[in-house]
Amino acid sequence: MKPVRSLSLPLSACDRVELSAGEQILLSGPCFTVRDASLNRLADAYANIAQEASMQAPEEVANIMDMLKDQLIFFAGPTPPHPGVSELPFGSIGPTTASRMDVSQIKLMPYGLTLSMGKGRRSDAYKQAARKHAAVYFAAVGGAAAVLAQHVITSEVVAWPELGTEAVMKLALDKFPAFVATDSAGADIYERRLMKEKSNGR
Repeated sequence: MKPVRSLSLPLSACDRVELSAGEQILLSGPCFTVRDASLNRLADAYANIAQEASMQAPEEVANIMDMLKDQLIFFAGPTPPHPGVSELPFGSIGPTTASRMDVSQIKLMPYGLTLSMGKGRRSDAYKQAARKHAAVYFAAVGGAAAVLAQHVITSEVVAWPELGTEAVMKLALDKFPAFVATDSAGADIYERRLMKEKSNGR
């Protein structure tokens, strides 16, 4: 097993290509929380642009996409405020199921949303798009939400505050533990595990 690798965000295209499915990593640097409502809002806007070549994204949406381009997009679950017993920005922050983001993220990959983090498997369509756009998907352990919060050192709402817990937030991570679930070649750690279990007769 490879040693745990420390990575500084944001990652370049070269950094992404060098990652392999199954690697354990510690992430430090900026990332952005994006969930269903905000991701779908972005995807819908850019889907309209793709259909009408003469269209441009609304200025607000274009500015948000510029901010998110090439950044780590964290599909975070609800992020309640910390009860005040420490300086942590959250009481807990865990990953939400990433597969339900597949359709919207695939639409946005050509515009730079190629690095994401959540939990669980991604679809075959996502993996095909990942190979095309050198996208990488990190997974974190969902049951460790309270522990994960200790690795978030700052947070602020940067877009669409009216969406509440689904607003776009900017976080600063410090040694946030995760693993490479799908690499830029489309290799998938969950798929490998299933194949191994089948070969062992489970």
